[in-house]
Amino acid sequence: MPDFPLKKARSSTVTVVAPLRTTGEGALITGELAARHQAFLAAATSDNTRRTYRSAIRHFQTWGGALPADESTVIRYLLAYAESLNVRTLALRLTALSQWHVVQGFVDPASTPTVRKTLAGIARLRGKPKKKAKALPLEDLESIVVQLHALGSLKALRDSALLQLGFFGGFRRSELVALTVADVAWEAQGLVITLPRSKTDQLGQGIVKAIPYGEGVCCPATALRSWLAAAAITAGPLLRTVNQWGQVSAKGLHAGSINTILEGCARLASLDYVPELSSHSLRRGMATSAHRAGADFQAIKRQGGWRHDGTVHGYIEEAGRFDENAAGSLLKAKRKPA
Repeated sequence: MPDFPLKKARSSTVTVVAPLRTTGEGALITGELAARHQAFLAAATSDNTRRTYRSAIRHFQTWGGALPADESTVIRYLLAYAESLNVRTLALRLTALSQWHVVQGFVDPASTPTVRKTLAGIARLRGKPKKKAKALPLEDLESIVVQLHALGSLKALRDSALLQLGFFGGFRRSELVALTVADVAWEAQGLVITLPRSKTDQLGQGIVKAIPYGEGVCCPATALRSWLAAAAITAGPLLRTVNQWGQVSAKGLHAGSINTILEGCARLASLDYVPELSSHSLRRGMATSAHRAGADFQAIKRQGGWRHDGTVHGYIEEAGRFDENAAGSLLKAKRKPA
């Protein structure tokens, strides 16, 4: 259940709805139990989702919306941003408003037929294709690794380990920065990394990923071992900040820094599509490159930790756009009869 910083009907900021104060038999729940109950309610929603919902609520309030809201206010809010905001952003903010009202026990004005039809109309007139991060092909990752190896700095060692882990492990950026030394096991065949929690494992059952030793330019296990040895890291966060004097912090990297690191490394390798890259380019690149190399569908899905088959199929279709292409069969040069 989301934990919002909320405002009620043009008044000062208030906290979320209070946890239950009575048991089924009518006895009062103690303050300690109430606090535990609130903690469990908060844990039901991921931190990322909670932050997103809070941001959406703040945006609505900054615009001038009061909580609880009514249908006409929500519609005016949609109309105010129909020209400037992406339809997917508007839909997310409607979801946040809907959640707020449900959690607080109010009638939900963001899910009425009129509001939903208004959003559908905006999507029809103003909708744009979703901007996707470009996949980083294996050969371009190899070019980056070569350039980083030539630099030989502590930061270059970290960046090489980070990019190779992100690519071959199919990690999300939040998963990468959360990794600790304790999550890594060194086996004869390579690395075994256990994610205590991830986007698709909110209950903390654990996700295990194996990354074999490499035989070419790239070898995530070797890159990680080199970084850990050079940085003298034996416990705690796996990937850490390195300042301009080459000093390694005790704190781990922030998820937002992954995009910046990838961008800098791509420029170092003179890639011509840097603006199209993001941390997701590593996961997409692993999926498309693995498909081209003949990897099995289920193996790709498992390595990337994707929950839905459709997501992986989309990456595979992207990788095979020019394979079994109807136009390609027509454009191939035909042999002239002897």
